[in-house]
Amino acid sequence: QVQLVESGGGSVQAGRSLRLSCVASGFSDRGYCMAWFRQAPGKEREGVAGFYTQGGTPYYADSVTGRFTISEDNTDNTLYALYLQMNSLQPEDTAIYYCAAKLYGGTCPSLGRVSQFEYDYWGQGTQVTVSS
Repeated sequence: QVQLVESGGGSVQAGRSLRLSCVASGFSDRGYCMAWFRQAPGKEREGVAGFYTQGGTPYYADSVTGRFTISEDNTDNTLYALYLQMNSLQPEDTAIYYCAAKLYGGTCPSLGRVSQFEYDYWGQGTQVTVSS
């Protein structure tokens, strides 16, 4: 049973940084597509960044490119951690951030508006609030 647990959200002023963590348990030896999504009040959920756990190159939404960076920690045999370093945060980054995963099936979903429906596993979300 795959479980994802996010942490690291909080309230910061514009221009500051936060690092979100997503700890995954229950992963098999197969590769997974993982992604960070966010949902602001009154808005649709949007993809922020994606990553393939077995050697992929991270990819980012245009709105966060150059400011957000994905990294991973795969040294634990039972847990997998995916991080989202968020720099130069802006008020428009305010949202609940979710970690998502799916078994790799040859390609990972894009970050388009319907890509969220391709992911099978979701964390509970962590709130990020950026004040001006």
